[in-house]
Amino acid sequence: MVLPLLKLGTLALRTLSKPVANRLKHQAAIHPRFNQFIIDIAQANHRIQTRMYRRIYNHATDVEIRPLNEEKAVQAAVDLIGELFVFTVAGALLIFEVQRSARSEGRKEELRKKELEVMRHRNEALALEVDLLKIRLQSLEKLAKGRGPGGVPNFRQVNAENAKTTKSA
Repeated sequence: MVLPLLKLGTLALRTLSKPVANRLKHQAAIHPRFNQFIIDIAQANHRIQTRMYRRIYNHATDVEIRPLNEEKAVQAAVDLIGELFVFTVAGALLIFEVQRSARSEGRKEELRKKELEVMRHRNEALALEVDLLKIRLQSLEKLAKGRGPGGVPNFRQVNAENAKTTKSA
């Protein structure tokens, strides 16, 4: 479920970044300072990439790197800025999702703690009630010992108990 939504979101971001890139191209053509800035970005990126590829493939790194022509530089810079835009938005969404998930987990943990506390209180109340019922049961058993069947007092047993207490005294 998450993977198709992720792919759909990435596709939407790429689709949204294309108009941004086209707008950047248009602005580069109109404004000379922005045009020079964007060309400088592209040339620096080109030099870094070329050096990196030469090191990876063990080619000579001290060779002079030819600069890109203006049209290719503008296109490369616009592509780079478009990709940076996509990755920035994707990163922001990822951070937002992680924070949202953390908040959600925090709320769930708080709810679990409250439920556990309610269960502890209930358990304590039930333990107290059990203790009270044990005391009542003991008193009823004591009372029932003094009575015979049908609830009639058993004088023999009471007299025998009284005799035992007087003999021991």
